[in-house]
Amino acid sequence: MRLQHKVAIVTGGGSGFGAGICAKFAAEGAKVLVVDRDEAAAQRVAAGLGAAAAAQRADVAVAADVRAMVEAAQARFGAPDILVNNAGVTHLPQPTEGVSEADFDRVAAVNMKAIYLAVRELVPLWKARAPGAGGIRGVMLNMASTAGVSPRPRLSWYNASKGWVITATRSLAVELAPFGIRVVALNPVAGDTPLLASFMGEDTPEMRAKFLATIPIGRFSRPDDLGNAACFLCSDEASMITGVALEVDGGRCI
Repeated sequence: MRLQHKVAIVTGGGSGFGAGICAKFAAEGAKVLVVDRDEAAAQRVAAGLGAAAAAQRADVAVAADVRAMVEAAQARFGAPDILVNNAGVTHLPQPTEGVSEADFDRVAAVNMKAIYLAVRELVPLWKARAPGAGGIRGVMLNMASTAGVSPRPRLSWYNASKGWVITATRSLAVELAPFGIRVVALNPVAGDTPLLASFMGEDTPEMRAKFLATIPIGRFSRPDDLGNAACFLCSDEASMITGVALEVDGGRCI
């Protein structure tokens, strides 16, 4: 029960890593708002977690939706203690100059602007509240990627967006630490999630074998891997940890 009495918002919670984080947080005692652009997916995940969870549809790149998700968490469970910015998108692997402006804008909006919008909504609330254990008022966890550390070719704009997430995490951590707000990130390697086919360009046994050959542990990241890591970083056990981008990658970045 490491997250007992905590209220968490998890974006992109309707599938993949986000669903794994929601499940772990609920199992550890948190109340979880499962946020996803796909409302039915969010409702399925929340229903599986029972009274510990509720669903909320939101496009995290839209300011009004981000404001609404924070208000929904407050109305259902109380003031949020944790925000996991997990929602993310990519463009298909291709030569950099071939990525459409629409695809670039979508990657920038979901992977980058969404964090800006979330900061704008939650940081003032956290600054105004009384500190909890270890003097911490709130925790923001951003889903970055090994792509921001060791980029793959033909995914340049996705790689760049995740490098931005890592830098933003570190900068926010320094700025907000005096206010008792921790900001951390996770760098997963590719996982068997809905985004995997987009990363690979095509989901074939040969392409999977090629990806797996770059991961020393020999498997993809799983939702429970990210759930376990997120649980620790968002718990009071990690109250002295901020600004890190923890690699959950089976050794890929070594």
